[in-house]
Amino acid sequence: MKVIMSWTYGSPKKPTCEFVSDWLDAENALIITEDLQKAGRLRDVEFRDEAGTSWSTKELRKLLAEIEDEPQDVIVYFDGGYQKQNGLTGIGVVIYYTQGKTRWRIRMNAVLAELVSNNEAEYAAMFEAVRQLEELGVRPGSCTFRGDSQVVLNQLSGEWPVFEENLNRWLDRIEEKINNLGIKPVYEHIVRKENTEADKLASQALNGEEIFSKLNVTEK
Repeated sequence: MKVIMSWTYGSPKKPTCEFVSDWLDAENALIITEDLQKAGRLRDVEFRDEAGTSWSTKELRKLLAEIEDEPQDVIVYFDGGYQKQNGLTGIGVVIYYTQGKTRWRIRMNAVLAELVSNNEAEYAAMFEAVRQLEELGVRPGSCTFRGDSQVVLNQLSGEWPVFEENLNRWLDRIEEKINNLGIKPVYEHIVRKENTEADKLASQALNGEEIFSKLNVTEK
């Protein structure tokens, strides 16, 4: 969970100053708060989450305790590959997230039929990624999506228009799920060599190798 921390630094009979942080992990914001409190100079601290809700220190501590076992700090890699000769599509999705104190990785793939282009394959992979987040029970907040298709990512972010009717249908379905989950998507374009996990999964799907795995990667 990310928050912006705002506070007044000062003490009676001395000058005061207002501060506003960048986005911070909520747990780190509380650590900073404790440190400032020990110095005896902290006044009127407030935290604002990505939904615009404001929290006091006590309220934020309680919230973090309540959501400790929910998936957080989610990063998704997705990729789709289309084979024109047989009309098959392979999709690969990799999801990293924290639950409790543990960092997890989910890897999955699937083979699809009746798609017509590489771009549609990428959209199908993105849709499956969001569906997996839905099954995980991801709470409202930011989620980072990384892929190597600049066209699809720019269309998803609204920077580029979508003219193909079939791609618009995928876009509508993805946006509907994202809105229902309360996700604030962050789209990041990466080069193919940084998307090797999802790319390999898509290729394995086309080769008939079905994969779904969940791994504790806390120590990696």
